[in-house]
Amino acid sequence: MRLTLVRAAGALAVLLTVQAAALAQRNAVDSWDPSVREFNSSAGTPAIPAETRNATLDGLNKILSASQLSPVDRTLYLGIRAYQLSRVGREADSQKDIAEMAKVLPADWPILTALTLPALAGSGDRAAALRTLDNALLRKPGDPSLLVAQAQVYMQIADFQRALGLLDTAYGTASTPRDRQTVSFQHGIASFNLGNYSQAADDFDATLAGRTTFRSKIWPLLWRYAAQIRAKRDGRAALARDVGAESLNEWPSPIARFLLGKSPAGELEVAAESDEAAKRSNGKCAAAFFIGIDAVRRGDKQRAREQFQLAQARCPTVSGLHRYHDTGQPPVGIHRLEARRQP
Repeated sequence: MRLTLVRAAGALAVLLTVQAAALAQRNAVDSWDPSVREFNSSAGTPAIPAETRNATLDGLNKILSASQLSPVDRTLYLGIRAYQLSRVGREADSQKDIAEMAKVLPADWPILTALTLPALAGSGDRAAALRTLDNALLRKPGDPSLLVAQAQVYMQIADFQRALGLLDTAYGTASTPRDRQTVSFQHGIASFNLGNYSQAADDFDATLAGRTTFRSKIWPLLWRYAAQIRAKRDGRAALARDVGAESLNEWPSPIARFLLGKSPAGELEVAAESDEAAKRSNGKCAAAFFIGIDAVRRGDKQRAREQFQLAQARCPTVSGLHRYHDTGQPPVGIHRLEARRQP
């Protein structure tokens, strides 16, 4: 059931946010242009005309008026409409949609909300996403999926300390191994960006527990390597041990091959631009970040800084690889967010 929810939420979020996501990605690519950074200064939120927002609501209203929607689809669209309603200041209506979600899909509506809201926040209005998640948590206090989603939105604006507090709470309420894996992974990203590299390495190591396939392990392994290198540990030995005899051909495995010294940076960059899976997942973003991590390992501070700047330019703010810690650039818009959370 959870896999079905993940696929449905992912497809729907992409469908409804593709135009705004393109704008968000452009902002990320241009983030070294001070004028573009000023454009994005208000909590990372592009200014979207009222008529565009209303058209989106009109479309959602039409979809939700159909009687043949499955419970999963209806819950997804209700969650997105709740977010859109919050964007235009209709909080009471937004809360009604959340209440309806809980009726339509009582057990799994928080998971759908948690899968959808961070994606919508990254290409739209983060303050509205946080208000919507606040309302969802009033409906189901302490839900780990919703707390993780809030933490992800705060990390989009580089408020990693607040994200860490939410994740600590989420770990205390997580009741399944899968939930604890998810919380540990996000806790690792927040700790990493706060410079707590040893804690981050331990978090990524913890999230490996219970994962049975290499595909499910590869990203925690890569993140653990990055944290170990920053903590001045021997990341290569642990990565080589856990990679074992894997072929390292399927993306993002070529990153591991590069980090283990089995291929040059140029080969990784080619794979990031030519591999179909890499192109779908913005592989150039990850390639720049991990080439920067390798430069850290070698003590090449200038190369590391250049690559981390390139990663910040290539990676949208929804990505955990869009980092502020090593670039010398301050987080954008954090001090303005709280004022925007109230309609």
